[in-house]
Amino acid sequence: MRRSVIAIAFVVALPSASIAQHGGGIAVPSTMPPREATQFDFLAGEWSLSAVQRYAGLAGMIHGGPKMTGTWKARRAFDGFGIEDELRLYDTSGNPVVYSTAMRAFDAADRRWSVATLDVYRMRIGASTAEWRDGKMIVTTPSTDPAGKGVTRLRFFDIKPTSFTVWQDRSDDGGKTWDEGRLRIEAKRTKVAQP
Repeated sequence: MRRSVIAIAFVVALPSASIAQHGGGIAVPSTMPPREATQFDFLAGEWSLSAVQRYAGLAGMIHGGPKMTGTWKARRAFDGFGIEDELRLYDTSGNPVVYSTAMRAFDAADRRWSVATLDVYRMRIGASTAEWRDGKMIVTTPSTDPAGKGVTRLRFFDIKPTSFTVWQDRSDDGGKTWDEGRLRIEAKRTKVAQP
């Protein structure tokens, strides 16, 4: 008898709990992506990469930086709210150097992109924000340096249907000055994204 009463009380309470969780004054999120959610669409498809990492100091000035090749694959995701992508870079001997995967979604409330990236080989997860400015996509990642002033940014620019350029820049003073082009990537399209 006691179990029956508990079961009936649970069933009766369930609809009101459901209303409290799924309505009752709580705003329902939009299921339609805003038009800005297409800003990263240039990345959708498959790309072949050539990259150069620039080293600072005398050795970098004499020898330059190591050259790399790679691939970048991206597809529309999250019901049209964003992009999911995978980046791989290899040294000249074909050894893997970078393997990262990212989820990029446009946050309509903040009017910017939220980006979560997994650096697979180093097992690090990073959080970034991104904004479309003057024909460029700028991705900014705060650093975990002890002073809390380090910032890394990726700048996607010279964006065309068959190519784009990415530079990774670094700031140690909270973005006042930048060491630009520490990593430079040239992307050439190899495959158009499937609808």
